[in-house]
Amino acid sequence: MKLDAALPPVQLKDVPALAKAAESMGFDALWTTETQHDPFLPLTLAAEHTTDLKVGTAIAVAFARSPATLAYTAWDLAAQSNGRFILGLGTQVKPHIERRFGMTWPESPVGKLREQILAIRALWDTWQNGTKLNFRGEYYKLTLMSPFFNPGPLALTPDPSPDYGRGESLIPIYIAGVNTRLAQLAGELCEGFHAHPFHSPRYLREVVIKAIEQGLEKERRNRKEVSVSVSAFVATTPEEIESARAQISFYASTPSYHAVLDFHGWSGVAEKLSAHASRGEWDAMPALITDEMLSEFCLMTTSEKLAAELKSRYTGLADRLTLYMPFVPGERDEWWKNLAGNIKTG
Repeated sequence: MKLDAALPPVQLKDVPALAKAAESMGFDALWTTETQHDPFLPLTLAAEHTTDLKVGTAIAVAFARSPATLAYTAWDLAAQSNGRFILGLGTQVKPHIERRFGMTWPESPVGKLREQILAIRALWDTWQNGTKLNFRGEYYKLTLMSPFFNPGPLALTPDPSPDYGRGESLIPIYIAGVNTRLAQLAGELCEGFHAHPFHSPRYLREVVIKAIEQGLEKERRNRKEVSVSVSAFVATTPEEIESARAQISFYASTPSYHAVLDFHGWSGVAEKLSAHASRGEWDAMPALITDEMLSEFCLMTTSEKLAAELKSRYTGLADRLTLYMPFVPGERDEWWKNLAGNIKTG
C-alpha cells in the first residue's frame, strides 16, 4: 500500500515548497482536487520541483472539458514530469455541471465518460503513433488532426507498475465514483479508480471492488491492472471527529451517494439529510450522523495506532491511500513522516 498526499487549497506560489516537502516526507504521489482552484496548474509546479513524486488529479471534472483539452493538458504534464502524471477524472453531479460550469448533463454519464476516455486515447494514439484520427461516438466525433496541431510523440517508457497496468498506455487514467457503474467502467478501461471518501470498508469490498472485478472480467483483465486509490476519513482528536461527522453528513445528503447509506440500512437518514440540504439547513445535518455511522465511515483512533489500524482496515482494499486531510508543511511534519514510513514498511 502506498501513502499519498492531498494538496490543500493554496496559491500557486506556495506549491513548489509544498511539493518538495511532500516528496521529502516519503509520500508516493501528490493529488490535486477541483474545488476552489484549477486542478492542473499546480501540477506543473509540483512536477518541476520534484524528481520521484507522482502527481495527479483527484479529480478534474471531466464534463467541464472536451476530450481534446484534457488530452493536450495531460500530454504536456506527462512530458514535463517525465511520466509521473496520472489523469484522474470524475463526472461531478448534475447541479454542478449545469449550474456551476454551465455545461449540459448527459443522458448517460457513464456512457459519456466512457467516450471521453476512448476519445482521449484516440488523440494520444494519433500523437504517439501517427494513427489517423477517426473517433466517432454518440457524444464526440474527432476526425481532424493536421500536423500544425499535433504535439508529436512523448519520449517516455511506460512504467511497469500497476498504475500503468494496460502496458501500452503512457499516461494512466483513473476515474472516480461512488456507485457500481463507474467502478465497472474503471475495471473495463482504466488504470485506476479513486474511491470516494464517503465509504466504509465493507462497502468498498462488497460493492466497489466487486464492481471493478466485474469490469475486469468483461475485458479479460486481471486485478493488478487497476489500482484502487482510497481517500479515507481518519480522526485522532475530538475536533477531527466532529469535523469528519460534519463532512460525512454533507456527502451523505447528496442523492447520488445515497447508495452508501442504503447499503448499511440507513435510507431514512439519507432522506432527512437531503431534505435539510435542500433547505440550506447545514447546521442540523451533523447530528444525524450517529457514532455508529461515524465508526463505519471514519477510522477513529490514536496517532500511535493510526498506521497499524489503517493497514488493518484497508489491506486488500486499497493500493493507494490518502488521508482526508491536507498535507501542510510545518504542521505535524514528524507525524506525517512516521506515518509514511510505517505504512511503507508493512
